[in-house]
Amino acid sequence: MAKRSTRAASASAAAAESTAAGGKESSRARRSAKARAPRRAPAAPASKDPIDAALELAALHGWRHVAMSDIAAAAGLALGDLYRLYPSRSALLRGFFQRLDVALLEDGPAEADISPRDRLFDVVMRRLDLLKPHREAVRSILRDAWSDPLTAACGLMAPAGRSLQWMLTAAGLEASGLRGHLRRQGLGAIYLGTLRVWLDDDTADMAKTMAALDRRLARAEGLLNRLPGRRGKMQDQASAQG
Repeated sequence: MAKRSTRAASASAAAAESTAAGGKESSRARRSAKARAPRRAPAAPASKDPIDAALELAALHGWRHVAMSDIAAAAGLALGDLYRLYPSRSALLRGFFQRLDVALLEDGPAEADISPRDRLFDVVMRRLDLLKPHREAVRSILRDAWSDPLTAACGLMAPAGRSLQWMLTAAGLEASGLRGHLRRQGLGAIYLGTLRVWLDDDTADMAKTMAALDRRLARAEGLLNRLPGRRGKMQDQASAQG
């Protein structure tokens, strides 16, 4: 009787070992099959450009309330696909700035036979024309940037500096070196001040914006002309032209 009990126990243990081994084999088979499975097909194209989706949401709800999941849903993208395109909201803002830069530069440089002041006026107004469809989104982004230094530092400062450099280039002005750095700083102050006026300009022809930009450019030109050596240089140029 004891022998039969021992044999039964041995048989039961062997069966348990066989089951465990079979489970391991089955697990390995599943992992192997998973490894051999074809990768997921590329995602279908977005139903809306993620930048446009982000701007529309910012205009409706405020930039600070727009999450990446909201942008993915509005653009018709899976989160992973949006991440591959734009891994953060700051990346979306950089993409927006770059799109504006490209559109501005594709329109060609400012006319060469007008003064630097008039060329800068032309370039700044052209950029504001490009921003016009997104005025409320820009208002929301700037409002949150002014109240959130992280948004300003990560999403706006670097692309804004690059945009200012290309705006100077489009105006036919040197944008590199120390002089270019000073010009970028000056243009940045002019552009930001004009942008604040533009946000609330309800005139059909943007007369308030143009007047504000013209005043700021005239003030900057006056300050530049008072720099040591600048007046003599301008007089020499006037004599040469005469």
